[in-house]
Amino acid sequence: MTESGKPILYSYFRSSCSWRVRIALALKSIDYETVPVNLIKDGGQQFSKEFLALNPMKQVPALKIDGITIGQSNLSVLKQVGQENQLTWAQKAITSGFHALEQILQSTAGKYCVGDEVSMADLCLVPQVANAERFKVDLTPYPTISRINKSLLALEAFQVSHPCRQPDTPPELRA
Repeated sequence: MTESGKPILYSYFRSSCSWRVRIALALKSIDYETVPVNLIKDGGQQFSKEFLALNPMKQVPALKIDGITIGQSNLSVLKQVGQENQLTWAQKAITSGFHALEQILQSTAGKYCVGDEVSMADLCLVPQVANAERFKVDLTPYPTISRINKSLLALEAFQVSHPCRQPDTPPELRA
């Protein structure tokens, strides 16, 4: 926590895991400080001695709140797949998940994934749709996912937490 008592989110603007945490903090109106951790620059700032002391998993996000640091991430999977296989692997993984989710949403969806209140499922959906767009997945077969994503992106918590609005977002990717 900072001197002001605010939680600290160690985050990378494009990390979908970090985005989920930013959405949750915004939905709960929790004021926090962002400390950018660039996963690419300098061979990955998450491998620095300073960050290693904070999060031995060497991953973002890491949320330091009330003296406790909580961490989780998924970039390590893409690195294991290898640069040349990332697009194909990501498309296959996302398409497989979206195919199942589109069917599930037929019985659970209202305005959002589970009825008309924002749930944890929604916090996971929006960053994953962004991943799908980033990896050029055709969203046409997923009209329910697309509709819910559009509704969620209209909410302030999803807008302020968006990767294009983070302190470490490169100028060319800013909204």
